Amino acid sequence: MIWAAVLIGAAGTYSEKLLGYLLPASLLDNTTVRRITGYLPICLLSALVAVQTFSTGTTLVIDARVAGVAAAVIALMLRAPFLVVVLVAAIVTALLRASGLSE
Repeated sequence: MIWAAVLIGAAGTYSEKLLGYLLPASLLDNTTVRRITGYLPICLLSALVAVQTFSTGTTLVIDARVAGVAAAVIALMLRAPFLVVVLVAAIVTALLRASGLSE
C-alpha cells in the first residue's frame, strides 16, 4: 500500500515538472504570473508555520510554540541574523515548557 502512494506521488511530481516545460514561454513571461509565482513560496511557508504552531494532530492548541514564534517575529523586526532568530524562538519555547507555564 505504501509503495502505491510513493509511486503515485512520484508520477504526480514528474507530471507537474513536465507540465512546467510544456507551458508556452509567453505565459511564463506575463508580469501577473511572475508576481504570483514570486509570492507562492511565502504563502506556502506561512501556511506551514501556522499549521506547525497552532495544531497538534487534529486539534487547535495555543502553547509555548506561539510564544516562540512571537519572539522570533520580534527578533526579525529587530533585524537579528537568522541563526539568532531561531535560537531566540527555541530558547523562549524551552523556557516556557521547562517552567511549566505551557505544555
